[in-house]
Amino acid sequence: MSTAVRVSDKLIHDAKLYGKVDNRSATGQIEHWAKIGKVLEENPDLTYSMVKEILIGLEELEQRETSEYTFG
Repeated sequence: MSTAVRVSDKLIHDAKLYGKVDNRSATGQIEHWAKIGKVLEENPDLTYSMVKEILIGLEELEQRETSEYTFG
């Protein structure tokens, strides 16, 4: 379900700029920022880097791109 949301022109401008780096639309970039921000608010003890790695790992699991981890 989609819902129209009003955001500032500056946010749209920044989302277009940052989105180009990862081939995201402005909407996709804002959704990405919202997802990261939500996880960080729910887990204030985690760093941005940790959250990003966790999200990458979850996506790899969803895409079935897993490999066995070797400790040590």
